[in-house]
This record gives sequence, structure tokens and C-alpha cells, in this order.
Amino acid sequence: MAFIQEPPRLGNTYATDKLLASLIDRSFAGDERAAVHERLGALGGLAGGALYQLQLADRANEPVHTPWDPWGNRIDHIEVSPLWKQAARLAAEHGLVATGYDRARGALARVDQFARVHVLGPSLDVYTCPLAMTDGAARTLLDSGNAALIERALPRLTSTDPATAWTSGQWMTERTGGSDVGLSETVARQDADGTWRLTGTKWFTSATTAEMALTLGRPEGNPAGSAGLALFYVQVRDAAGRLAPGIAVNRLKDKLGTRKVPTAELTLDGCPAILVGAPSGGVRAITPMLSLTRTWNAVCSVSGMRRALDLARDFATRRRAFGALLADKPLHADTLAGLEAEAAAAFMLAFRAVAVLGACEHDGDEEAQRLLRALTPIAKLTTAKQAVAIASEAIESCGGAGYVEDTGLPRLMADAQVLPIWEGTTNVLSLDTLRALAKGGAFATLAADLEAHARTVTDDRLRPAVDAARAGLAHAQRWAGAHLAQHDALEAGARRFAMTLGRSLELAYLAAHAQWCIEAQHASAAYAVAAARRFARHGVDVIDEGIDEDRAALLG
Repeated sequence: MAFIQEPPRLGNTYATDKLLASLIDRSFAGDERAAVHERLGALGGLAGGALYQLQLADRANEPVHTPWDPWGNRIDHIEVSPLWKQAARLAAEHGLVATGYDRARGALARVDQFARVHVLGPSLDVYTCPLAMTDGAARTLLDSGNAALIERALPRLTSTDPATAWTSGQWMTERTGGSDVGLSETVARQDADGTWRLTGTKWFTSATTAEMALTLGRPEGNPAGSAGLALFYVQVRDAAGRLAPGIAVNRLKDKLGTRKVPTAELTLDGCPAILVGAPSGGVRAITPMLSLTRTWNAVCSVSGMRRALDLARDFATRRRAFGALLADKPLHADTLAGLEAEAAAAFMLAFRAVAVLGACEHDGDEEAQRLLRALTPIAKLTTAKQAVAIASEAIESCGGAGYVEDTGLPRLMADAQVLPIWEGTTNVLSLDTLRALAKGGAFATLAADLEAHARTVTDDRLRPAVDAARAGLAHAQRWAGAHLAQHDALEAGARRFAMTLGRSLELAYLAAHAQWCIEAQHASAAYAVAAARRFARHGVDVIDEGIDEDRAALLG
């Protein structure tokens, strides 16, 4: 009989997620804990069952832009894939945004919300992109204090009814660049009746099928640079789904990955808009949005890692080569174990950022806010790079099948590659980290959080992990202090500095969680301990004191 290779399969993706299950047990208690487990179990069955099969069947479907109808009317209709239509309904019904705004849940609302995102998100073909922007828009409007816009949009942005739920776009990137929003060229002019109108080009607008968007524009007469920008609300579509006047879709972007996401170039030609807050300070006004979308990015990074490893591990139990299953080959097993440790550490960093976000929104003091400002860019940049590395290894572990499009496996790599780019590249966020830590005791707050977790660890098996985490943080602090007066050297080493902080925090959080699992006699204790020990052996300190002298020669 001819050999036919079996594809990897998924089961209930929550049932096999040891760290998430233990995090829920650690975070919740009593009836609430049982309810969260039950809900996540149902989502895990859907994510690894019918929805995953639909994802495979829907693989070749992509958004289609139709600029004109047969009679010459400009319609700019964007037809999304069947799975995206299903994803819109599921996201609303399961509260993937709304749960984060359930004030009755207190600080744990965000943990519950992002646990749902972690389980369901990998089967939604990056529908998490508009959800992240929707969450960010809701938070930004709330923080703006604009009562009229809050009343108009918030109930829809946080709705659990698919018939009334909205998503929001985030139109910040222009031809002049992405991260340097101060170069934005969109002009805002006010009509005689007070209506604001925007004119310009938005170069990347993800999820252009959203009902509303938040965007930046420069009111006429304002100075150049970021200080002259203002934040505007745009009602993108009417109740019938028609595009608002003054907005034209030039084309959809032809991207490496996230191909289900309708990312468009837009021309704004007198597009009506509403000023969200002051007629300046728009970059500062979008800070809450960036904090949310970067947190989503971190969670989607770890959920993508979990999906890649679930498939790679299952494939190893089916693929037979050289007389044995891959799972029984020592080198293959060792490779997968190393990836599990990286993913476990990343998970703990992402969900620490989630927990701090929830605490800040509900009862956070000034110190918690400082921790959030420092932790968010670190969590995003660290987990995003890990997501790309793990996706690459996971598809490699499936051999040639991992490189063949119709297996669905290459999508893991293509979609992961956007994670270090969205919401600020690794270098941009490394510089953000330097700026955040330079303000009012932020580094001390971050160090105190690492130490608070490290102090909980008493098991001898975890001592080397805690020592490595402390050493990584201490080296980063010494390096930064030694280079404070050397701007170029500080900037050149910012990525290695930020990565060292990120990996040190990951290890401290993972070791502390492993200690909790030991004390609680949790079923995942052995996994958590092994993950912390293995991750510590991978190394957390990537600062190289002597590297600067080679840069000029390498680039000359």
C-alpha cells in the first residue's frame, strides 16, 4: 500500500493549553472560575473543530474590492471571506471586545477577555485585527471624555449583538511613513457651519470594512510635527453599509500575510469628521489606543505560537520517518521542547501585561500606570519576535508539507511576520521603551515587579531561573546607566536592552507561576517548572558590551 502522509489535527485547543488553564485557576475562584473554564472549553472545541475546518476550506478566499457598479456608480464595495463574516458574528456573541468593559468583573475583566481571544483568535483568520482597533477606539473615546461620541459609538463597539456591533478602523499611516506620524499630510478644514473635513491619503487602513475610524489630521494653521495633529472620528459607513462621501478606496494591499484582512489605500477628499478632543495633541490622544492594540498584538503573538506548536506537535505523532515517529526522535523532541519553553515564557509576559492593564483600568494607582507604560512596549516587541521564530520552526518541523500553501501551514509564518511590524516595529518600540523608562521612576517600578515575582520562588529547581532573571535586569540597568551620556550608543543598543528586559521579565513571571503551580499541586506544575528551567538555559541577557565598535566597519 502506498504511503499517504497524515495532516496535523487539532482537538479542543483549550483542553491542551496547560498554561492558560493554570492561569485561570490562579486568577479566578469558585463559581466564576468554573464558569470561565466552561466557556473557554466551549471556545476551544469550536476553535479546534468546526471553525478550524472552515478555516482550511476558506484558505483561498480573500477580500475583493469592487470600485464601480455596472451602471458607473462609485460603490467601493469590499467583499470579505466567508470565515470573516462568521468571525464577525462569533466575536460579538462571545464578547471578544465587550468582556473587557464589564465593570462588574473588576480588574479580571481583561484576563477573561484576552483568554477568549487567545483560544478563539487563531481560528478567525486575523479578525483579531479589527477587534484590536475596536477595543482601542472604545478605550480612546472613553478617555477622551467626549460624551456625544461615547454615547454614539461605545454601545456599538462593545455590543454582544452581531446585528448592532461595530468595528473601528485606525487610520494613522500615510505615504510619508508609519511610525513617524508627525509627518502626516492630511489636512483638516472647517466649513462655515463648523463641520470638519479631511483631505489626504491614508496609505494603510486595515479592516476598511469597519463602520467607523479614528484618524489623525492637521487643522489648517497648526504647526508641523506631531504637536499640530488632532484626533478625528469618521463615520465610515451609513446604516446600509455604504461608504461615506469623501472617501475613495484606491486599492487593496497585496501583502505577504494577513491576506484575509482588507487593508486599503484611501483617498480622503473632504471627508466629514468630528473632532474628538482638542484641535491639537492628537498623538497624545491616541496613546490609549496604542496601549490596547499593542496588548492585543502580544496576546495574538502567543496565541499564534500556541496554534503553531499544537499543529507541529500533533504532526510529530503522525509522521513516521527513519523507522520511528518524529515524536520519538530525540532531536525532534528536543527542538519542540525548546519551542514550548519560549512560548510559555512569552505567554506569561503577555498575560502579565493584560493583568496590569485590567488593574489600571479599574483601580490602578500611579505606580501601576507607570508599570503599564513600561511593560506594554516590552511585551509587544519581545513576544512578536518570538512568534516569528516559533512559526518558522513549526513549519520547518513539518518538512516539505510546511512549505506547501494548501496545507494551510505557511499561513502561520506569513501571518506571524506582521506582528513585529504592526503597532510599532521592534526598533521603534525599543526606543519607546527607553523613553518610558526614563520617566519618573518607571525603571524602578519595572524592577520592583520582577523582584516581587522572583521573591515568591522558593523551589530549588527554579533558583537558577530566578538568578538569571535578576542578573539580566541588573545588567540592563548597569548598561543603560553607563550610556546615559552617550546618545548614539544608547540608541544603537536599545533593541538588545529592551529584549534583555523582556526575556528577564518573562523568566521571572514564568518561574513565579511555576512556583504557584507547585504550591497549588496543579496538574501543570511539571510543565511550568520544566519550561522555566529550559527557558533559563536559552539565555535572557542579549546585551553585548563590545559590539558597537564593529558597526561602522560592517556598514562602511
